[in-house]
Amino acid sequence: MTSSSPAIDRLIAEGTTTPLLPRAFDGVICFGGEDWWYHNRGHYDMQMMRRLSAAMPVLYVNSIGMRMPKPSEGMMFLRRVGRKLKSIRRGAVAVAENFTVFSPFALPGGGGSTRGRLVRSVRTAARRAGITRPLIWVVCPTAADVADALDPAAVLYQRTDRYESFPGIDARRIIELDRRLKAAADVTVFCSSFLHEREARQCRRACLVDHGVDFARFAAAGARSATPLPKDIASLPRPRVGFVGGIDAHTFDPGLFLDVARRVPAAHFVLVGSCSLPNDWCTVDNVSLLGRRPYEQVASYMAACDVLIMPWRRSDWIEACNPIKLKEYLATGRPVVSTDFPELRSYEGLVRSARDAGEFAEAIIAALRGPHDPRPGRARVRAERWSAKARSVLDELAACGCVPQAERDSGSPDAAPRGDRHRRWPDGEDRIFSRRRPTTPASTDLAINQSKPPRTTAAMTSSPENRS
Repeated sequence: MTSSSPAIDRLIAEGTTTPLLPRAFDGVICFGGEDWWYHNRGHYDMQMMRRLSAAMPVLYVNSIGMRMPKPSEGMMFLRRVGRKLKSIRRGAVAVAENFTVFSPFALPGGGGSTRGRLVRSVRTAARRAGITRPLIWVVCPTAADVADALDPAAVLYQRTDRYESFPGIDARRIIELDRRLKAAADVTVFCSSFLHEREARQCRRACLVDHGVDFARFAAAGARSATPLPKDIASLPRPRVGFVGGIDAHTFDPGLFLDVARRVPAAHFVLVGSCSLPNDWCTVDNVSLLGRRPYEQVASYMAACDVLIMPWRRSDWIEACNPIKLKEYLATGRPVVSTDFPELRSYEGLVRSARDAGEFAEAIIAALRGPHDPRPGRARVRAERWSAKARSVLDELAACGCVPQAERDSGSPDAAPRGDRHRRWPDGEDRIFSRRRPTTPASTDLAINQSKPPRTTAAMTSSPENRS
């Protein structure tokens, strides 16, 4: 099978190994999978960019999407169009030192007649942010259309979800873009061991760097005596069983959830997050929907619950997922109940898993009866800092000859540009330059296809689609 990009086909077909030349990048342009202004800011790409901005300029480009919203979606269509227009009107905003968020005008997917404008506007925003030789970090696969046009020093592809399983998109098109990115990117980063094990050999270079957690934030919130609860949840009856995250049909199982809530009438179920389900979907009295809350408040809502749950739908998306909230739940120190999915194998004995509504309800009841010791769960995630994850990714890039400009100039991974002017984020976990030089990770977390030469600038075309 050949792609519509001859240059990529040649790259895949060539069987010689070309020596790697050191390439330096002076900042990061991240084509994100979400929108900074209306999505939860705990996502993998946003967290990584926050840490990298402590050492170099970062331009976070809000999601250019994978599909076009449809009027048939009713109020959801109007909501999506309205919030995207508000985001675009903001333009480029410096949200912190070294960190700029940009909402470009483009058709969903970044293709069509707006492609040239998108490339020009991103290049201009990057230069204003101090970036001229960028590391292009691709989350949304449709960004393959514009990545090479920006003359990157290196390209990283973040394969943290099965994007082709997202509802309403052209799955064949996304699969093709995914294939090209894996073949052309200097590094493909996975956070799910399930996906990594199955797809690493499709990549020129692949690594497994799973989610981090703002441990101090969530552990502190879990100490009830030291944490005033938000008023809206504090007024709800106890015991409280909580879910914090997006309430969307491709991940959240509303039928399972409602069945479980009916089976545990003595508990009050609390949902905290944006909801794309029909307005009348919830018909159970012991459920409260509080809506989306800022990331800075999420820990307090988790801490206000007696049990935290993940009622996932059985799907290809969930099979390959590794939810950030799992580590946040464990750091908060509450019992966790979830439907089963492959990544739970890494948390044996720390999460109660269930196959159906009956088992789920029984697990909640058992968790409420207690006692619960939060120490093993916290010990499991205590060292999983986002700064360490960012350093791991930089080490992977260094192993294939791609390094931050400051490191190449100084010859030391301790060198961070801009001296003391870089922004320190509230969690204090912003230092990504270790006291050691980068080393290649253990082979269990790394896959290298050495038959493929270093990345060349290859046209990677796409069509308008939207993920948000």
